Amino acid sequence: SLIYEVIVRKSSFLEMEFPKLIDLMDDTVPGIGTYEDFNTIDWVREKSKDRDRHREITNKSKHSTVALLFSISDAFSGWLLMLLIGLMSGALAGGIDIAAHWMTDLKEGVCLNGFWFNHEHCCWASNETTFQERDKCPQWKSWAELMDGVSEVGSEYYTCNHFIIMLCWALLFAFLAVILVRAFAPYACGSGIPEIKTILSGFIIRGYLGKWTLIIKTITLVLAVSSGLSLGKEGPLVHVACCCANILCHFFTKYRRNEAKRREVLSAASAVGVSVAFGAPIGGVLFSLEEVSYYFPLKTLWRSFFAALVAAFTLRYINPFGNSRLVLFYVEFHTPWHLLELIPFVLLGIFGGLWGAFFIHANIAWCRLRKNTRLGHYPVIEVLVVTLLTALLAFPNEYTRMSSSELISELFNDCGLLDSSKLCDYTGNSGSTSGSVNATAANGLGARLAGPKLYTAMWQLALALAFKMFITVATFGMKVPSGLFIPSMAVGAIAGRLLGVGMEQLAVHNHERDIFRGWCSPGADCITPGLYAMVGAAACLGGVTRMTVSLVVIMFELTGGLEYIVPLMAAAMTSKWVADALSRESIYEAHIRLNGYPFLEAKEEFRHKTLATDVMRPRRSDPPLSVLTQSGMTVEEVERLISDTTYSGFPVVISQLSQRLVGFVLRRDLFISLENARRHQDGVVSVSAVLFTECESPASPGAPPAVKLRSILDLSPFTVTVHTSMEIVVDIFRKLGLRQCLVIQNGRLLGIITKKDILKHMAQMANRDPESILFN
Repeated sequence: SLIYEVIVRKSSFLEMEFPKLIDLMDDTVPGIGTYEDFNTIDWVREKSKDRDRHREITNKSKHSTVALLFSISDAFSGWLLMLLIGLMSGALAGGIDIAAHWMTDLKEGVCLNGFWFNHEHCCWASNETTFQERDKCPQWKSWAELMDGVSEVGSEYYTCNHFIIMLCWALLFAFLAVILVRAFAPYACGSGIPEIKTILSGFIIRGYLGKWTLIIKTITLVLAVSSGLSLGKEGPLVHVACCCANILCHFFTKYRRNEAKRREVLSAASAVGVSVAFGAPIGGVLFSLEEVSYYFPLKTLWRSFFAALVAAFTLRYINPFGNSRLVLFYVEFHTPWHLLELIPFVLLGIFGGLWGAFFIHANIAWCRLRKNTRLGHYPVIEVLVVTLLTALLAFPNEYTRMSSSELISELFNDCGLLDSSKLCDYTGNSGSTSGSVNATAANGLGARLAGPKLYTAMWQLALALAFKMFITVATFGMKVPSGLFIPSMAVGAIAGRLLGVGMEQLAVHNHERDIFRGWCSPGADCITPGLYAMVGAAACLGGVTRMTVSLVVIMFELTGGLEYIVPLMAAAMTSKWVADALSRESIYEAHIRLNGYPFLEAKEEFRHKTLATDVMRPRRSDPPLSVLTQSGMTVEEVERLISDTTYSGFPVVISQLSQRLVGFVLRRDLFISLENARRHQDGVVSVSAVLFTECESPASPGAPPAVKLRSILDLSPFTVTVHTSMEIVVDIFRKLGLRQCLVIQNGRLLGIITKKDILKHMAQMANRDPESILFN
């Protein structure tokens, strides 16, 4: 590339002009400026590198047409990258949706017209399919019918065979998912959002966004969803989109060589993931801004919007749901909501907050048990046992037997004249002869009285609610791809539908009371239970994730219910307030803390009156701080210091006696530079002097040439004094993304504060185990 040629020519010029000086910061030295695995990037350094690169390109574009064209292509490359990410993520999401739908139906039966058709597509061409029995057609045969020739669907023999076959398929899918994850891509398990939040904050996890992770996550996500486990594919789709972005970044030089620029792309990819998961491009951008991103400049906002738009168009073109709509759960309610209904909506918000706090506490306790006991040594057995329990407990109940997406769609549904669902069994002949019921029927409202099937459905939904609440706790965090959005929404939708039907019957039976007067009118619905399901879904999802603005936008994009923003806002805010009162962490932040990642949460306030001297190292009982001197040390001494310590970098001082600070050098850069000097600089031996200054000290006759490392030295490291408040230090680390900060007094180096030190200090102040922070 042109940049590479410029760098090579610059290096050649320096070698001609200064033969004793080798510019070790040139990119011709592999590894310089890169980071080791499980370390934090230096945001200030990366942004400075990008500014220098951009300044050089701009200056050259004024003197050369070729350089001007390169400058234009460099500016356009970001938009091209967004286009490719949107296309690739949208195509993968469409394929995952189609495959998951087909394999979910494959557990029940097969289409005789073509095994590649799912149940719905198989019955589309049938002339014998009616609206009342749209799921039945002669072209679709269950496995029990094909294997045993049994056609009596209601018989015990048929039901037993049907259950055994479905159980075998579920266990096979779950087994394949966990085996593929364990054998080829251990990072493909879970949701991926906690790790992506950590990566976007500057942490390095090599392989987490690699090609093998993408391939295995795509395959196993389909298998895990199809197995019937209580999980969703929406969270993992964010991980899939970020994998696509990371892979595509390697084709663009400025993103491949700069970790900070790459994280801007990953922030946009997070928006793309939500866009293709829910068909919500605007909600995806807000999700990335509110929940995931650590650094989100205005330029990234525009590019995120463009990438999410491209991904949504791609998904719409593929049309995985077959309904020509982008939204996942389209609703069309015909009854306006009433002001007093805000009370039950707030109650749903309270339930969502309580559920979110309970789920986070229970799931983290279960994951900690898995991590600290022998249970974590047998992930395959755990997945199979949970799959078996899920199938055994879910099969008898039709609302737990169906997939979570189908359940939510059923609960959101507004009952029409042709609906044959139990939830739509309304009749005036309910078997009651009370005066209230007779008066209701006389007023033309008898059609909204609950029938016997609706009462049965309410009991089944109550059991489904208890089942979903507890099985989701055990499922999330297993060694298979597992999202949390859809299971949380299912819990809320069940609770909302139960409350909605209860409110509806209360209004119908008491329509003459002042509080319900005007709610009911002949031929119209008093209350829409599906709206309560939608509000409950938002409340429970908000309680678990603590999203607010992005959640409301996602919900109305997801359902098309733009006029119901106020109920959604009321439920989302109430849910967050209640959940925050019980626990400040969302499920993602709790998993970050459980895994010991060095994530400095911007939402968490630091209120303690401690100083930098209370946190810095070395402490009084610690050995002295390991430092380098700007001159006077040999190659052997520096290499011994590197091998004897595990620090990520070393302060450079004038001398051991004065301890006057000169700068800071990273361990990796130092190691690579010394290794490169031994290979390529003539005469360098163990006793060669190492210099971090331009001034050459007079060398004795016959002494080997010195190794000059001035170019890898950061001459302006961030420093604070011993009396600086830790509240200010924490703010500096958050807003600048620092890895470390040096503590000085009157120019003398006294200690160092790293990101890990701050996290340990904050954990100690919050009465948590400071040793839970595992990485730098």
